[in-house]
Amino acid sequence: MSALADLLARTRAENRPALVGYLPAGFPDKQTAIDAMVAMVEGGVDIVEVGLPYSDPVMDGLTIQRAADAALAGGTKVADVLDTVEAVAATGAPTLIMTYWNPVERVGVEDFASRLAAAGGAGLITPDLIPDEAEEWVSASDAHGLDRVFLVAPSSTDERLAMTAQASSGFLYATSVMGVTGTRSATSNAAPTLVSRVRAVSDIPVGVGLGVSNGDQAAEVGEFADLVIVGSALVARLLGAGSDTAKGVADVRRLAEDLRAGVERARTADRPLDKGALA
Repeated sequence: MSALADLLARTRAENRPALVGYLPAGFPDKQTAIDAMVAMVEGGVDIVEVGLPYSDPVMDGLTIQRAADAALAGGTKVADVLDTVEAVAATGAPTLIMTYWNPVERVGVEDFASRLAAAGGAGLITPDLIPDEAEEWVSASDAHGLDRVFLVAPSSTDERLAMTAQASSGFLYATSVMGVTGTRSATSNAAPTLVSRVRAVSDIPVGVGLGVSNGDQAAEVGEFADLVIVGSALVARLLGAGSDTAKGVADVRRLAEDLRAGVERARTADRPLDKGALA
């Protein structure tokens, strides 16, 4: 089993959803980003998404765009992202890179996969890569023991859901709304339906992202999802701290603790996961 599959097996055994936290590498600087990701793990995040800053983040809302722009302006390179993965993976938390596909192609798919595996990374989440066009990545990820996390949306047909789930490993990322990332006052009512549709065609664990910003929302999403994914709310803690990086890291840890308390509350809910849907 991969580190990611092993972690998800443990959370299933604990009858709770896994908590996934996202932060971009290099923001507000390389070391602070690493410190904040480690703080997320210390606060209760099970799985870390390391964002690879990109100049054309079509799926990202203003919060993540601002952080990514600052990381790029600060000179963050792919090598810095891989250094970040190595440091965070040393905590024992499965660590994936969330990246648009262009940077991977520019580095070279095989080279990127080799370097990610050497850094202890668990795999890639690729928001703009569809399985139909992922033959080279499928081959490289298989060769290096990396997980492939593809995305589905409420607009995906049942056929597309089944095909994407089959191409994925680790988990399937279900975007709960049509639109860009960002915190919301309420979670999407389309998410439970989307998760149910995935479960009708596949046993792969399903993670739900886009919008979760506090422990109560994490508990709500955790009642039906196998993974609760949080990004913009965590990034906002670093943005809000400005130049006080120590405060930003502490704020990230506190939010992670709140989110973890939320997913812990979801463990007693009557979720499909508890009924052996993924056994």
